[in-house]
Amino acid sequence: MRSFPPGLPTPFNRKRRAPSRSQSDSMRSDRIEPIVLASSSPRRSEILRILGIEHIVFKPEINEEHLPLEPGPLVRHLSMRKAEMAASAVGGGLILSADTVVVLGEEIMGKPGTEGEARGMLNRLSGRWHRVFTGLTLIAPALSRSVSGEEVTAVKFRELEEWEIADYIRTGEPFDKAGGYGIQGKGAALVERIEGCYFNVVGLPVARLLTLLRELGGGYRYPGIIRLR
Repeated sequence: MRSFPPGLPTPFNRKRRAPSRSQSDSMRSDRIEPIVLASSSPRRSEILRILGIEHIVFKPEINEEHLPLEPGPLVRHLSMRKAEMAASAVGGGLILSADTVVVLGEEIMGKPGTEGEARGMLNRLSGRWHRVFTGLTLIAPALSRSVSGEEVTAVKFRELEEWEIADYIRTGEPFDKAGGYGIQGKGAALVERIEGCYFNVVGLPVARLLTLLRELGGGYRYPGIIRLR
């Protein structure tokens, strides 16, 4: 995985190992595209690495201020904007973008900017159910195709003591995460149960991603190859 800022040439001329004859026969009508992750989230990049998917990181610079939209349409809209920016700058590959928000009742929670904001979010989440929405967009510029969708997971927090919240904030973990916690890290101790996709709470719902990839006309093959037809 490599990352590069917007506007720099994209290293898509990387040499790949030639497939065997049997592989060539099965891949004759397929395109193996380099993956561009249009997200600065290290958690999303790590999930792709778990799947064995080599990728390049493009960090889109968009205004993520919440628009007057419901959570589902909001995350789809923001993911589409990120993907479109990456597609315009990169001009090739398979663009993957995502956007995640935490929703408590009707309140859409972004990322806390201060200790006070993090404390307020965690206090409100304590002992309650909330929903995590992630919007995904895939764009294949060379094929003029795109698809987007969303995933929702319900999460319940334990009843938290004030000292637990203070200790968790001191870890520094809340500040780059929607809702002020990371279920894949020390924030796992805050969660009582979930209903739905765990990877969605982390920021990249794997099953939904593979469904969208099929809708785009592609597929995932072990050990981490993405193909488009």
